[in-house]
Amino acid sequence: MTLISCVNLNNFPQMTLTGQEKPRVMKDTDLHQPVLVSEVIEHLQPQSTGLYIDATFGLGGHARSILSASAPEGKLLGIDRDYGALDQGAQRLLEYEGRYNLEHGNFADLETIAQLKQFKCCHGILADLGVSSYQLDDAQRGFSFQKVGPLDMRMDVTSSLKVGDVINRYLETDLASLIYTYGEEPESRRIAKAIVRARPLVDTRGLAEVVSGAIRFGRRRKIHPATHTFQALRIFVNNELEALQQFIESAVGLLRKGGRLVVISFHSLEDRIVKNMLDSIARGCICPPKFPCCVCGQMSRVKVLTRKPISPREVERIKNPRSRSAKLRVAERL
Repeated sequence: MTLISCVNLNNFPQMTLTGQEKPRVMKDTDLHQPVLVSEVIEHLQPQSTGLYIDATFGLGGHARSILSASAPEGKLLGIDRDYGALDQGAQRLLEYEGRYNLEHGNFADLETIAQLKQFKCCHGILADLGVSSYQLDDAQRGFSFQKVGPLDMRMDVTSSLKVGDVINRYLETDLASLIYTYGEEPESRRIAKAIVRARPLVDTRGLAEVVSGAIRFGRRRKIHPATHTFQALRIFVNNELEALQQFIESAVGLLRKGGRLVVISFHSLEDRIVKNMLDSIARGCICPPKFPCCVCGQMSRVKVLTRKPISPREVERIKNPRSRSAKLRVAERL
């Protein structure tokens, strides 16, 4: 199922990995608070003996809350493509030893991982999308335009393609296309032209300055002018939107009757995919209205419980500004 027009990754050259970076060791004070925790627990409805999957484990904040709410026997499978996040997040779950299993992987491969770990007929599955504070705050990961770092942005440091490969080697037309597609950036052509002229670029600060300088004065906005471009590059390098579509389809298939799927998104592209896919899976028959009877055989598999997405309360937005764009959607398996 294709819900948006995406740049074909196969059209672009792939680079080989030259080395693996070591994850940054975090202090306890660095561990950020996950967004919409009470809302996640309210809609997942964890229970003892239940099976739950946190498909974007991160630093384990949501996982910890799920394990606490499903005591004493609920079990959880945590998945993340970031080795460093898994290692650091595991420190939060020490008191729940024996009730959780952590696995390195992409949530696009949810079905394979869940089958391997015998997490079938799950009571609840959660995905908290996008980049984490752990990744943003580490300058060496290259996710933030507010910090000087390498042009990397890989969520999984074992993968090959880095943002620097894209910025310094792709054609101007390809750059403009992916910046527009994944960043919804109206100035994508001007930005791509400026990037090509400024090559080679070596760090995030240099890239942010080039992008900012390419945007016309009348286009100045409340957010940093490099926001959409950095978002687009991150999504492209990590193949995030295609992975999201695969995840949702797999998640629905793994849920037992009455099981809940909870997805938190942070920008319109993600939220649009989540909404459209859940609506499609909930719709059932897709035959034209004029047909006297159904011939497609498609059955409704979920009930959407959130016609409008749930946003953080004001108190959370004030305490954690990064939560302000979060949108939570929920579906229940029929």
